[in-house]
Amino acid sequence: MTDSLASPAPLADPHLVFDPAAGDGPKDVVILGSTGSIGTQAIDLVLRNPDRFKVTALSANGGRVDLLAEQARRLRVRTVAVAREDAAPALREALAGQYGTEPLPEILVGPDAAAQLAASDCHTVLNGITGSIGLAPTLAALEAGRTLALANKESLIVGGPLVKALAKPGQIIPVDSEHAALFQALASGNRADVRKLVVTASGGPFRGRTKAELADVTVADALAHPTWAMGPVITVNSATLVNKGLEVIEAHLLYDIPFDRIEVVVHPQSYVHSMVEFTDGSTIAQATPPDMGGPIAIGLGWPERVPDAAPAFDWSKASTWEFFPLDNDAFPSVNLARHVGRLAGTAPAVFNAANEECVEAFLGGALPFNGIMETVIRVVEEHGTPVAGTSLTVSDVLEAETWARARARELTNRTATAEARA
Repeated sequence: MTDSLASPAPLADPHLVFDPAAGDGPKDVVILGSTGSIGTQAIDLVLRNPDRFKVTALSANGGRVDLLAEQARRLRVRTVAVAREDAAPALREALAGQYGTEPLPEILVGPDAAAQLAASDCHTVLNGITGSIGLAPTLAALEAGRTLALANKESLIVGGPLVKALAKPGQIIPVDSEHAALFQALASGNRADVRKLVVTASGGPFRGRTKAELADVTVADALAHPTWAMGPVITVNSATLVNKGLEVIEAHLLYDIPFDRIEVVVHPQSYVHSMVEFTDGSTIAQATPPDMGGPIAIGLGWPERVPDAAPAFDWSKASTWEFFPLDNDAFPSVNLARHVGRLAGTAPAVFNAANEECVEAFLGGALPFNGIMETVIRVVEEHGTPVAGTSLTVSDVLEAETWARARARELTNRTATAEARA
């Protein structure tokens, strides 16, 4: 059975520009997750383009308050938010050290602080938070009528129907490299002429290995990504290809293309970030050397391009670009993602939450590499029929996540105990 289109118009459409009222001068931007990889690169882009962008507020979890305070001073923001209440005293001290006798910016503290910033007065909100905790800020930005530059794929995946109910045409601009690539390639044609989306995957550190050969890989092996420098959870997700499975769900939700018309192809060089195949046989690819500067610039600047946002290819040098089919036996995560994507409702939230717990267990030595997906599959199967359709609420998503995390922890603890006894 083929999938039907989920709605009459995609969430992300390069032909439509949602432009909140803005005055003359630089575009006001709020950056959520400012001390993370996306946030720090976005700030670098802003500082290099002060005529285009002005950051008005920053948020972070609270693990790097010295960096957050330095960012606030350099950008002269109005407001700084931190999610961890225990980090507030250290943040105030760090800000005092940065600002000296100058007035400090407003400080917001608590788990709802990022959502408050997302709804604040600005043009664009860049959601660079990691994990499903980014859902509330995503919904807040959409409801407040801000352009949403979305790097937090989890908020779309776990709350797809909620996001689709709020987003206006052109309001979301994807920042993931793959989805920014699809976004740009789709600009070259009409949606009715799209035959297929082709999402590229580097293949991670274990490309070419069989399932049996993955049984004994170590944490160090999984963290040795050949192309990208990322955090440990995202790097392990890249090794299992869960990250690619999440991107397939995200592509379906963003562009309303059925799952059976979204293909994953392995491209070790990571030069082509994704492709769109049209009905006339043409395939449009978006390519740059591996660098997140370009996708971030698309998210903040579209429909304008930011000069020198990312490095370009040196076409005077020879290079080889390879493409391989995906081994679904060794990497079952993509097909599992398609399955939970079709189930919809709370199923993607269960998939994502169970995976996060299993990755932590693997990183902590409590679960073998193949055990990550084996456990996630079991949790998804036990979840049964998901809450779905228009009845889905944020509470439903949170309850499903809580159950999935608890069940995954129970299963990983059993695995660790059994291995200790063996």
